[in-house]
Amino acid sequence: MSTQHETDVLVIGSGIAGLYYTLKVAGQHTVSLVTKKETVESNTNYAQGGIASVFSDEDTFQMHVQDTLQAGAGLCHPDIVEIVVKEGPALVRDLLGMGVAFTTANDMALHLGREGGHSRHRIVHAKDYTGREVERVLVDAVRRHPNVTVYEDHIAIDLITQHNLRERPRPLPKEIHCWGAYVLDKTSGEVESFFAHNTVITAGGCGQVYLHTTNPAIATGDGIAMAYRAGATVANMEFIQFHPTTLYHPLARSFLISEAVRGFGAILLNGNGERFMERYDDRMELAPRDIVARAIDGELKRSGEECVYLDLRHLGADETRNSFPSIYRKCLEVNIDMTKDLIPVVPAAHYTCGGVVTDEYGRSSVRALYVAGESAMTGLHGANRLASNSLLEALVFANRAAQSTLRSSFQVPPVPDIAEWDDSATDNNEEWVLVSHNRKEVRTLMWDYVGIVRSSLRLQRAQRRIRLLWSEVEDFYKRTRVTEELIQLRNITLLAALIIESGLRRKESRGLHYTTDYPDPDPALEQQDTMLSNFQRDTDET
Repeated sequence: MSTQHETDVLVIGSGIAGLYYTLKVAGQHTVSLVTKKETVESNTNYAQGGIASVFSDEDTFQMHVQDTLQAGAGLCHPDIVEIVVKEGPALVRDLLGMGVAFTTANDMALHLGREGGHSRHRIVHAKDYTGREVERVLVDAVRRHPNVTVYEDHIAIDLITQHNLRERPRPLPKEIHCWGAYVLDKTSGEVESFFAHNTVITAGGCGQVYLHTTNPAIATGDGIAMAYRAGATVANMEFIQFHPTTLYHPLARSFLISEAVRGFGAILLNGNGERFMERYDDRMELAPRDIVARAIDGELKRSGEECVYLDLRHLGADETRNSFPSIYRKCLEVNIDMTKDLIPVVPAAHYTCGGVVTDEYGRSSVRALYVAGESAMTGLHGANRLASNSLLEALVFANRAAQSTLRSSFQVPPVPDIAEWDDSATDNNEEWVLVSHNRKEVRTLMWDYVGIVRSSLRLQRAQRRIRLLWSEVEDFYKRTRVTEELIQLRNITLLAALIIESGLRRKESRGLHYTTDYPDPDPALEQQDTMLSNFQRDTDET
């Protein structure tokens, strides 16, 4: 019999959303926090820019709302944008009270940076390592809380729903209920059952679906994939944000060069030393990310060069080093002094604007399942995320999900007769070598065919191949003892299929989704999200 855990709340993922939610509910409820790495490893930890929030007398909520709506290209949900913008400042102050050391100006007020798409300085930051600083404080508080148990090196496999009953009802009820998750202990190899009144997915995005990404290796879309398999609706998966400027160097992983560097005054040059953004947008380097990424992509395709360059040589060296110490050190590691040398950069997959559809309190379409952070599609980002709105969104919806949890009476159906995890599968070591190659094939396929600029032909070719790969992976999964590598391969293959299907359904160019077959936005599709459900069943039938 496998190990079973019972808890009031199960949190899957240890980014800012998961940690903040945990702290908000732990005063009244027991929390089990499952994370597949150490608690500090997440997309939050890599967030350099900061948290967009209104603190300046020269700024207003309405300005922030308008900047968000404009960047979102007609797909933002205005009511959600209002909620996030207005609730942000109080939560930033809460982080300050918890000990987060945000950068201050000479008068000790918060120093506010500016990034692409923002009409005012409103980025609250801790130099260029904001995510790491926020994580430091939240992780310490979570570790010290007596009602929280952290399970490191545990990776969630699937949610526990009616699909897992010993006697599965047919047909399944219209309302799916979540009672927790099956989780692999990577150290022991045992699959454990976590039963909870409420389950919260805060497992981040899916940057590892692409060959080049700023995301850490753990960003394999686990939360979105699990929720989708359980019956939750996902939306807008075609909108994958490619960060325009990641360090291009054979000795460096795709290291993000923060958008704040351009806000600071850096300019973009092509291989001929020409400033090219003026040909693409009046805002030049401060245009939204989708525009800058497509501009760089166009320059590279036109010239055949492998990268473009960021130039800070005209800016003060001391101020540059002081403002971006992490980036400065990283560049020095590959013999680039950003105060004297050009920084070679290329776009890379960075942020998942789509995800599991939630309401204004983070509730998904599966009962007792909340989703927050990059795994969620709240309606804030629309077709393109405005810079530094992601940490803001994570805070607001983690807080709102916590409010909803604390108001609930936990009057939920008792845990029914759930089947134990079937561990009778075998280790197909010889076959695994062949199947594991699929991960690189999926990522290369997505980079080549489903990148910054798309076409119907490319998407259709990608879909045919990904369906075959998905079928191979699922067949292998059913016959093989589960491992971390297999769980992640299964998830990125499913996420790739969802991204492609969403791209094929949107017959227009809008925000981050640009297709040469439909180069203009379709006014009829404004405010129309791309909703997906039951992809696995559809694929099985075909």
